[in-house]
Amino acid sequence: MHTGTTTVAVNVGGALIPSALAGYLVVHDRIWLRALIAVAVVSVLVWLVARPVWGVGIVAPTFIPPIVAALAAIVIGGHAIAALAYVGGTVGTLVGADLVNLGRIRDLGAPLASIGGAGTFDGIFLTGILAVLLAGL
Repeated sequence: MHTGTTTVAVNVGGALIPSALAGYLVVHDRIWLRALIAVAVVSVLVWLVARPVWGVGIVAPTFIPPIVAALAAIVIGGHAIAALAYVGGTVGTLVGADLVNLGRIRDLGAPLASIGGAGTFDGIFLTGILAVLLAGL
């Protein structure tokens, strides 16, 4: 039974670990500005396609974030396209779907909102992996 409150949690496997890996890649590959651009592009496009679903939370189409991240990485270019795709896909999806929509969560009737998804092997993780695979094609 939903009491009218929503608990916001941060998923370790879906937010913290992918964000830490993205941070490592940005520093290691020195892709600061390129990563910022990729994250901005993916964030805006994910925000545009993400939709609130009553009782669930914010959802986004499965393949839009990795495709956008891979294309952004290829267009932006540079020496670390795969890293750029991963960073853009994971951080861009976290920002565009989860963080920007935090204010909308309360009105959706979901008792638990998880930044980074509900499972360890979820959409953020898969977005990063698929973006890297697509960028490598």
